[in-house]
Amino acid sequence: MSTVDTSQPVVFRPQLAALSLFGSWLVALAVFLSGFVIAEPAPYELFLVVLIGLWALFGLKISRFVAPLLTLLTLFMIGGILSLMTMVDLTKGPMYMAVSGFLALSSVFFAAIIEERHQRLPLIFNAWVAAAVLTALLGIFGYFGAIPGAENFTLYDRAKGAFQDPNVFGPFLAVPSLYLIHGLLTQPVHRAPPKIAALLILALGVFLSFSRAAWALNLFCVVAFIFVMLLKERNGLFRLRILVIALVGGLFVVGALLAALQSEQVATLFSSRSQLVQDYDGGHLGRFDRHRIGFLMSMEKPFGIGPMVFSTIFPEDEHNVWLKSLTSYGWLGFVSYVALIIWTLSLGFRFLLLDRPWQTYLMIAWVVLIGHVGVGNVIDTDHWRHFYMLVGIVWGCAALEYRHRLKARTGWQP
Repeated sequence: MSTVDTSQPVVFRPQLAALSLFGSWLVALAVFLSGFVIAEPAPYELFLVVLIGLWALFGLKISRFVAPLLTLLTLFMIGGILSLMTMVDLTKGPMYMAVSGFLALSSVFFAAIIEERHQRLPLIFNAWVAAAVLTALLGIFGYFGAIPGAENFTLYDRAKGAFQDPNVFGPFLAVPSLYLIHGLLTQPVHRAPPKIAALLILALGVFLSFSRAAWALNLFCVVAFIFVMLLKERNGLFRLRILVIALVGGLFVVGALLAALQSEQVATLFSSRSQLVQDYDGGHLGRFDRHRIGFLMSMEKPFGIGPMVFSTIFPEDEHNVWLKSLTSYGWLGFVSYVALIIWTLSLGFRFLLLDRPWQTYLMIAWVVLIGHVGVGNVIDTDHWRHFYMLVGIVWGCAALEYRHRLKARTGWQP
């Protein structure tokens, strides 16, 4: 007569698999919602807070490979909390730090769930593409007044899609653009038409944002990604295909932009926005002057001055993420942020060209993250939701690589 050991919990693998798949689709929905941030708190925040809470109840694990990310972001937040102590008016500061804490947690969350199951990466990127195409269409139709409530999707005669600012809208489209380009380069030709149509929509959306940073970011990302692809692929015929498709795609995009410039409204604003340095950049207390004065001031303020205080002293906000980390998170936050960026980029670089199922996603996230670090010199990227997703994706892919190596060396199973 056999006995049943009741000392160990019974694991229903089919149920767990179904629960994991359902959770993955909820993550994809959260990523899709990240493209619609007209008001705060946005649906993305509300949905992801609940999702992270539910995931924690069902056993969200922070491995030793993701733990450094959690540590750096915790130190960053401690710096931010200390900066609140320097503020006289605490009306807005605590809420700002609460959002910062949520975004930091979201980065760790994405890293952890990607490490657990790399098959979530295609869902994340496809949801990002869907959100980008839809929000770009809203920006394009809104710019030309082709839909009711068009003014909700523009700002200062610039397309902003379902975002609050054109300078966030344009960079949000970079990852989906690279993912579509990768599909064009690696997938059969008969699957190209929808990708080409989506790319043209995203390119026009970026253009109509009239954000110089978004223009530079997307151009850099496309060129850098094609360069990385050429480094990765050793097949001469495939390299030729990359160059030919890139050239043809570039001509398509140029043609679409030239067509858009036939509109007098577009041409006038483009002529104004295409100037490298605007009056508000180089003038007295302009962007660059504020950067210089702000950095000097921060050297005397080890705890910072608190979030959103800078704009009460100067005409505008910092418009520089490094200065922002000093003023809003103090010296501790600044050092933590610099360490986070250096560590994240070095992780991605180390594993960039390895032949892994997650390599494509790592390459895209790493290239776009470098671009965001660059534009952070002229724009404050502190509360960009997709920036924290990028950081989480790179760390998640790095954790996958560490697990892969550990398993190959010791036979360890998670």
